[in-house]
Amino acid sequence: MIGIELASRSEVGARTYNEDDCRHGGLPPYRFAVVSDGAGGHSNGAVASDLVVRTTALGLQRAAEFSAHVLRDTIAQANDAVNAGQQGLKAHQRMHATVVCLWVDAAQQLALWGHVGDSRLYRVRRGCAQPLTRDDSVVQQMVDAGFIRPEDARHHPRKNQLIAAMGMEEALPIHVSEQAQLIQDGDAYLLCTDGWWDHLDESDLESTLDQAQTAQQWLDRMADLVAARQQPNQDNYTAVALWVGNPGETTRIG
Repeated sequence: MIGIELASRSEVGARTYNEDDCRHGGLPPYRFAVVSDGAGGHSNGAVASDLVVRTTALGLQRAAEFSAHVLRDTIAQANDAVNAGQQGLKAHQRMHATVVCLWVDAAQQLALWGHVGDSRLYRVRRGCAQPLTRDDSVVQQMVDAGFIRPEDARHHPRKNQLIAAMGMEEALPIHVSEQAQLIQDGDAYLLCTDGWWDHLDESDLESTLDQAQTAQQWLDRMADLVAARQQPNQDNYTAVALWVGNPGETTRIG
């Protein structure tokens, strides 16, 4: 069975409290990682992200089979938990959250992932980083339609406006990889909120991985870059790393 290493890092940034949340774990051969970015009046964003990660983690820990169907249902249950928590809240207090989740079967060397919102999943394979999710955002729609260039999206004034989030009243679009994907020895996966990825590009993920001996070191080096580049109103920034084998060593050899 291939080795899996997990690590996490969450920072408040320049905000007064942290509305991000994350969790990782699982019993072999299954391992999972989940990240959520909450939003809502009176600190309800922290409640929303907590509900998302706790419900998702519990669902995957109890799963009887490794399948896209189970992952989709688990995310739907997390959405139900957030909506149940809306009872008694006024309109300006409504809470929402993103979610991005990675689920791995180390014995079969397979991975499934799902997301809602603009928290992202990246994979670095053989030294090359690529996003595995597409943001549920107004700006991503503008990029897809050709109205703006991808390189302009990061600085667009509507970059934080989502078109889907956990806790929305409308039908929720849950994006799940329909078929499990093979993982490879040396793969490095990064799940992160927008406060993290907003200050990093793919080359930063690659260069920091090349300098890291452990998954925690990789996160710490990226967090240092975020801290160095952050703006006065820096958002919370949170990430979970999942390493397959030893990606840092694989990158240096390659």
